Amino acid sequence: MADRHLHIISFDVPSPPDYGGVIDVYFKAKALAALGVRVHLHCFAYGRPPAADLTGFCEAVHYYPRRTGKHQLLSSQPYVVISRRSEEMMHRLQQDRHPILFEGLHSCHNLGDPRLAERKRMVRAHNVEHDYYAALAKAEPGAFRRTYFLNEARKLQRFENVLSHAHHVLAISPKDERHFAARHPHVLHIPAFHPGEWVEVPAGLGDFALYHGALGVPENDRAALFLVREVFRDLGVKLIIAGSTPSDNLRREVARTPNVELRADIPTEEIHRLVRTAQVNVLPTFQATGIKLKLLLCLFTGRHVVCTPRMVEGTGLGDLCHIHRDAQSMRLSILANMARPVEGAALEARQRILEERFSNRRNAQRILALLDR
Repeated sequence: MADRHLHIISFDVPSPPDYGGVIDVYFKAKALAALGVRVHLHCFAYGRPPAADLTGFCEAVHYYPRRTGKHQLLSSQPYVVISRRSEEMMHRLQQDRHPILFEGLHSCHNLGDPRLAERKRMVRAHNVEHDYYAALAKAEPGAFRRTYFLNEARKLQRFENVLSHAHHVLAISPKDERHFAARHPHVLHIPAFHPGEWVEVPAGLGDFALYHGALGVPENDRAALFLVREVFRDLGVKLIIAGSTPSDNLRREVARTPNVELRADIPTEEIHRLVRTAQVNVLPTFQATGIKLKLLLCLFTGRHVVCTPRMVEGTGLGDLCHIHRDAQSMRLSILANMARPVEGAALEARQRILEERFSNRRNAQRILALLDR
């Protein structure tokens, strides 16, 4: 294993691993390194600084600026793709013949480049991206951003054909696997990588509920507002909302709801502590795309998960959560679970399913096996 190398091209600097896609990138690279793979990590940087901890498990880490000028919007390629291109990176990739893992469609500008024609190429599909961007458009109140998301969705749908150049497509959920397998050969479901090594649910009871997420994302803002206005108002249960860049609208709603507290822009470690100590992790979502990494975090380290159907759609994790379609049902479920520890058969089922299907080591071994095919 000492001579096994792999290039990983990441759409962002994956440290700290504090939001969806970068969590998967970070813990995947770490799990592969633990198996002896010498990881050469290439990161497109735009706002996140170089991270010293990445050198602790990567053979080399390289950073490239993302080209974020508005003129890129005129390209026939999606903005999220055309802004992530680098001849410096291509020059570096051509210095050896190691296989390459492209993280997300975002990083696939050079997937079909003839200069890489003889290389083993894999793509980690984090989402059906055009569905994801179409859902972002629906949740976006601003006309300019809504138009941008719709245009990106159309371009991403066309650009998805670039996956024909990949030897393997690694879908993050069973639902996404079905989508890609209908269009491309050699598609495999590799579940999301995550911080949990094993299920560690705290004993006893907590005294609050938690919602966490990147609050600047319109979908998460919508979910948080739904909880404040329709679920927790006058409920008699404390709700903590934790995450980055909350909207002014959310701040106003929280300010006039006495049992809701907003903790904005707190460190990742503090969010993880809140997940562990909450009695109920409440996870509504209005779009079913990919798999929500925060769902795995809550199931591995938290107590009860109360969510809407789209949070677990296509994940196979529905039996581990309390699923409700409307605000009133969620209210009743939260009240019931505030007095109920997680134990017995429910805890055993969680341990069995998560540790079997979402083992970072086992799933890294599956990726490693693909390098020899």
